[in-house]
Amino acid sequence: MGKFGLYGRLTAKEGKREELAAILLEAAEAMNELPGCELYVVSLAEDERESVYIYEVWSNEEAHQASLGNEATQMLIKQARPIIADMDRITALKPLGGKGL
Repeated sequence: MGKFGLYGRLTAKEGKREELAAILLEAAEAMNELPGCELYVVSLAEDERESVYIYEVWSNEEAHQASLGNEATQMLIKQARPIIADMDRITALKPLGGKGL
């Protein structure tokens, strides 16, 4: 069993991208408390006005699944849900290594 990665895009409702990004950055801070989360990066696309991208690396898929039941994660999901227009799980990845991992 190796590392587990996710690359996804959240599309905010019109005019809500900055608010969504702030919530996701809060989630990134909360990930510091989860030992299975090795990387959680929030990015904005310059050419997509409402998109926020997330790249996550976990010690394994089970650690990621367990994080979804975390109280802080649940609270942030509840906060973000009303301003999300669409969610795309672009791909699941198997990170092999590199700087930062």
